[in-house]
Amino acid sequence: MRITKLAKFGVGLAVLGLVLSACSSDSGTDTATEAADAAAPAKIESIGITVGDISNPFWLAMTKGAEESAAELGATISVQDGAQDLAVQSAQIDTFITQGIDVLIIGAVDSVGIAPAVERAQAAGIMVVAVGDKAQGASTYAAVDNNSAGVVACKYMAEQIGGKGEVAIIDGTAVSAVIERVLGCEAALKEFPDIKVVAKVAGDNAIGKGQTIATDILTANPNLKGIFGINDPTALGALLAAQDAKFTDLIIVGVDGAPSAVEELSKASSMFKGSASQDPRAMVKAVLEAVQEVMAGGSWPADGILLPSEFITKDNLSTYKGWS
Repeated sequence: MRITKLAKFGVGLAVLGLVLSACSSDSGTDTATEAADAAAPAKIESIGITVGDISNPFWLAMTKGAEESAAELGATISVQDGAQDLAVQSAQIDTFITQGIDVLIIGAVDSVGIAPAVERAQAAGIMVVAVGDKAQGASTYAAVDNNSAGVVACKYMAEQIGGKGEVAIIDGTAVSAVIERVLGCEAALKEFPDIKVVAKVAGDNAIGKGQTIATDILTANPNLKGIFGINDPTALGALLAAQDAKFTDLIIVGVDGAPSAVEELSKASSMFKGSASQDPRAMVKAVLEAVQEVMAGGSWPADGILLPSEFITKDNLSTYKGWS
């Protein structure tokens, strides 16, 4: 691979000493990143990817995209499911370190909590990048502008309910993408003084939990006019709950632009009205291109890689290209 096991072990020990001497300071993280860059191979030969929850269509598409990119590069790849468990994902990263991979791609279960595992990987000479969500300490990340995604989705919801009434937010797990989407949504709703957020409940980003939470919200708030789900599975779970509760005119929006969202938007009478798109395959390609740029002597993108998003409704569905 990029260096011998013995040499790699030596690099790991040297950098680990520097990281420990700096404790958890930013300088320690920077040192680990620089060491990983210095130990980088001439080409990508092996990739490890761990994502938040492979049962989520977004993360499944992400892993498929990673496998496609690895094949194009002639690299081996190992795919792991973090199963929404920080301890599980951290252990997977430790296994990748033992395997001596060149590049680690992380779809973080916890954007901040994953930092120690990121540092261990970098100390071992592995280049670490993040997708979909930020991962503290990673050299770069690729995602959509999640704050803007939340803004456009909730502005659309607010306009569709006439700028007044009761709405709910179904939140998600403790990752940067979710946090930023909710902040964007709340900022958009503040522009509508006659709209009241009557419920904000955290789910697990999955359709089942979204349905359960929405059922409780709709029972407690029979006059509800709109629901923002932090991703399409959550929003579609809310749709199922609304249908079960015999609602007919709720406005439900999400984020992803997933195939399941496209299918639902094609139904003229659906209460699911829109989704801010993102492209998981494009994110993988973007971070691997950044890795190759650094291997060639370039620098990491200073502020990450933000990919374009569009808000998809039934009105522009025919022009939406979907996930690449």
